[in-house]
Amino acid sequence: MYRHLQPILAASLLSMAAGTTNHAAEANVKSDQAATRARISDFLPARSVTRVGNPLRLSAQIANGTRVAAELVVRLTLPEGVSGREGALERTLGLEPVQEQEVTWEIEASTPQLAALRLEVSKAGVLQAEATVPVRFLPALSESPGTYIPEPRPAATQLLVGAHHCPLWEADKPGMWTQIRKHMERVPALGFYAQETPEVSDWETAWAVEHGISFFIYCWYRTSQGGPVQTMFSSAIHDGLLKSRYAKQMQFTIMWENQNRGRAGVADEADLMENLLPFWLETYFKHPSYLKVDNRPVLFIYRPEFLVQDLGSIENVVKAFDKMRAACRAAGFDGLTLLGEYRGLDPQHLQLMKQLGLDYTFAYCWHVANNPTPQQAIDVQMHNIRKTQELAVLPQVVTVSQAWSGWADEGSIWKIPPADFERLLEQAKDFVTALPATGLSSRMLLLDNWNEWGEGHYIAPYTEYGFGYLDAVRKILSSAPAAHQDLIPEDVGMGPYDNAYRQFVAQEALLRKSLDKHITRPGADAPGLIGWWTFDEDDDTPVAYDYSGNGLGGALRKATRATGLAGRALECQGGSVTVPNQPALSPTQALTIACRVKTDLGGQGNTWIVNHVLSGGTDTGYRLGVVQGKPCFAVPQTEWSHHLKGEADLPTGRWVHLAGTFDGTTMRLYVDGVECGTMARPGPLKPNAFPLCLGSYEAGHEAHFTGLLDEVRLYDRALSAAEIQRQAQEK
Repeated sequence: MYRHLQPILAASLLSMAAGTTNHAAEANVKSDQAATRARISDFLPARSVTRVGNPLRLSAQIANGTRVAAELVVRLTLPEGVSGREGALERTLGLEPVQEQEVTWEIEASTPQLAALRLEVSKAGVLQAEATVPVRFLPALSESPGTYIPEPRPAATQLLVGAHHCPLWEADKPGMWTQIRKHMERVPALGFYAQETPEVSDWETAWAVEHGISFFIYCWYRTSQGGPVQTMFSSAIHDGLLKSRYAKQMQFTIMWENQNRGRAGVADEADLMENLLPFWLETYFKHPSYLKVDNRPVLFIYRPEFLVQDLGSIENVVKAFDKMRAACRAAGFDGLTLLGEYRGLDPQHLQLMKQLGLDYTFAYCWHVANNPTPQQAIDVQMHNIRKTQELAVLPQVVTVSQAWSGWADEGSIWKIPPADFERLLEQAKDFVTALPATGLSSRMLLLDNWNEWGEGHYIAPYTEYGFGYLDAVRKILSSAPAAHQDLIPEDVGMGPYDNAYRQFVAQEALLRKSLDKHITRPGADAPGLIGWWTFDEDDDTPVAYDYSGNGLGGALRKATRATGLAGRALECQGGSVTVPNQPALSPTQALTIACRVKTDLGGQGNTWIVNHVLSGGTDTGYRLGVVQGKPCFAVPQTEWSHHLKGEADLPTGRWVHLAGTFDGTTMRLYVDGVECGTMARPGPLKPNAFPLCLGSYEAGHEAHFTGLLDEVRLYDRALSAAEIQRQAQEK
């Protein structure tokens, strides 16, 4: 699960053009060249998993980034076995300055395959932009299976097989799919679905039980503690599973995601026993589909060690668990089975979990370092599983992981293909079934993960391998015949389930037209000026225009305007402005960030005002913010390095001019035109493909500045001390 939930509000299509590869310009392009090429703003098939012989619509948004009319040639290249049905594969577009136009095609495949569909945009014979999207073409069906998902036929298994379930995919949070748009091979067979749709749950139930998976472990989030229970991301259970036609076919349990201190845990024992446990008992444990083994509800806890702080001591946690088990017995059960998450091999941590009174340890996933090969990923997991058993501190319920990338492709990245996954499943099965036949350890096996699309681990049907992972589960863990029919929504005339996301894409396309607008005001001709955001638009305008004339407007994300120094300002209360990535935002030789801020909140720590550094590129970009109450300017050279912090706290209660400059060798920080810090940093800036965020670390992130932001300027040169001083004195 993406533990910090950073992308909930945010990262839209604007931050990464739909998973395409766009070589529109080199990263060190100057600001006056920033918008001189065409680009592919979006390239998307109507379905990423479809059938041979079925028509498939493709659409692309082609933009003329120049300030003059341009004639562009758009060419779609198809692999062998895929052909066009309607419309020429090559089109010529005449586009006005910064105009964007949709182009569509209809294609079909004659052979099953994973097809790479390539799009190129050229001007006067010179390649301007290119993009590739994959589509999985499954074999054609011999006959129609009906008009709804057929009644699932569970595949019998010796073990009780469960899969962790990541319930982030709600209709009102389309930005959650942004990371997947950078990895179009991950697009689910359900498309960019809304999990609260009961039909979506019926598809998941059918696919799971027909391949030997009998229960899901839903990540479960509490939004606040100390009062009546309120949840988030619970629609997959409440609106999807429990309202679905085949709810009785699928068991479920929850993993309490209590890692968000002060919000997702419990305030005290009374909160646990009077609010949380009664909610679980009435809403989940007593439901016929909730997983109960030996008449005991099964509850997974993500960070059980955090309960020591919540409840005051280890002894208090033990007492609380005992009271929970007693309450379950009073409700007609034979107790409660508690499992705590841990993916390490420290015997002291396992001993703590045992002291708390947990029944079992389990791993949500297995992190394997150093970008391992499939065989290495298998070997490390099995070593960890065997070592946990050898330590003999706390019984384990075994989990096997299929892949990992992290939400922003950070750290170790790896994947075990389906054929190799079979070998991992075989080894895990042999290990579990050889354990003494007592408790859950020898009876249960967990799969990581059903649908962690963002973090890169998933076994549900999707574009790259189709039903490959589920077929591996059926083959190794089930006694059902190998021959079976895997259906997708179009086979029974159902779907699509991504209408909310498609509407979001259309809205983003309209918004882009405003962001590209070229507007200037006096001072826009300043040497090296890349972008200039003043936030002076009408309050209901969803765009912060770039008044440098370079067309680098930003979209307001849950942000509002307030009275500024002269005109309007951005009110930073968690919202922000996201400027889509353009090469001009990544100067490589020198830069200056300057802005005005006003806050009444002193002592802000690790909050960011202008940010171009994100996970997955923490040795790139630049940022300006407040750390431990003091202004801070950063131009990383290695991971999170080179943070230059001022000596005095950021003044409160008045407008303050902040600036950071970098000339290729030295970083300088200025407050109200006065230099307050320097740091040596020889070498160029490292460019990245991230958006620029104004007012926060990232849209929807907790590390946001609190206050007002005005007059943000970005230059591709280091302004002199005299220039900074003059700017600070401007009214």
